[in-house]
Formats: sequence, C-alpha cells, structure tokens
Amino acid sequence: MSTTEAAPARRGRPGYDRDGMLAVIVEAFNDHGYDATSLGIIAQRLGLSKSAVYHHFSSKEEMLELALEKALGSLQEVFDAPEAASGPIDMRIRHVLRGAVTVACGQLPYLTLLLRLRGNTDVERRAMQRRRELDQRLRRLFELARDDDSVRDDIDPGLAERLTFGMVNSIVEWYRPEGPLSPEQLADAVVAFVRSGLRVSETRDFR
Repeated sequence: MSTTEAAPARRGRPGYDRDGMLAVIVEAFNDHGYDATSLGIIAQRLGLSKSAVYHHFSSKEEMLELALEKALGSLQEVFDAPEAASGPIDMRIRHVLRGAVTVACGQLPYLTLLLRLRGNTDVERRAMQRRRELDQRLRRLFELARDDDSVRDDIDPGLAERLTFGMVNSIVEWYRPEGPLSPEQLADAVVAFVRSGLRVSETRDFR
C-alpha cells in the first residue's frame, strides 16, 4: 500500500466497523456508568471475546477518549469555524448556538457520556477541562455582545453562558431523533429563546 492510500477501517464482528463498536460501547457506558462497565459487559454487548475487543481498542480508557472526542471534537469545530470567529457578534452567537444544538442532536449518546463524567481519570479530567474552555468561549461571545450593546447589560455573561449551555445540554435528557422536532427546528427554537431572554436590541437579532 502506498503512503497516500488510506488504511482500511478496522472491523469487529460482522456488521460492525470500529465506529459501530464504539457506539455499542458508549451505550454500555451510559447504561452502567463508565467506572462500572467492565470489559466483560462490553464483550457481551459486542458478541466478542475480551481478547477480540482488545484487538480493536488498547484499553477501556482509549474507548472513553475516542467516544468523548466525538462530542468534544464536534463542538470544537463549531467554535473554530470562521462564522464563530469574525463578523457581527449576533451572527457569531447564532452560529454557535445552532451548531451546539446540532451536535447535541447528532452526537446524543456521546454528549450524554461527556455530561456524566466525574473526573475520576486523566481522560475524564482532560475532557472536562476542554468542556470548561468551550464554556469560556461562549461566555466571551456574550461579553462582546454586551459591550457592543447587542444584548441587555443587566445579565452577567457568565450566567448567560451557563443558562444557555444548560438548555442545550438538557436536550440529551428528552430529545429523540424519531420525534416531531428536527435538529433544525430545535436549533431555531433555542436561538429564539435565547434572543428573547437577552432582549436583543431592535436593530440586531439572531434570526
């Protein structure tokens, strides 16, 4: 194989590629808690031997790290996008809110796992630190909006950030992909709700 060719995807039992295996593993983590999920439980869920599971993942910590990257990496992309970095502050906030909702809907089990971390391992602590950094980036956007007179100035930007992400994070508790709301409709609702709560000035809005 030449160095320019992509390596073939590692496969587990028939019907599973590595991402498919990870989805089953995350389901087990969410059902039992990461600490309480043994390799035996994982192997049983996958229909594989323990040694076969370790053929695809070097450790349970690697499984967790890969799973958390699904949510954190997607959120990071939202904040790193050009639409979040420049332009009118109201449009930057709108982009982040819509992107965060889209990630919550599309990476539901992975975000659930992220939100349930307890910080018991280095992998968990690193993920929690990355999450705090994203919190700070949204807070900074609200600070800029306040300084720009785009939002009311009697709500602390830190409180605005916590309330906003609290609403987005709550999606993992009740949203169902097969339900009546599409991710786009839900994103519209969140943007409208935040806009109303912050009383954006008449000359600027997030629509």
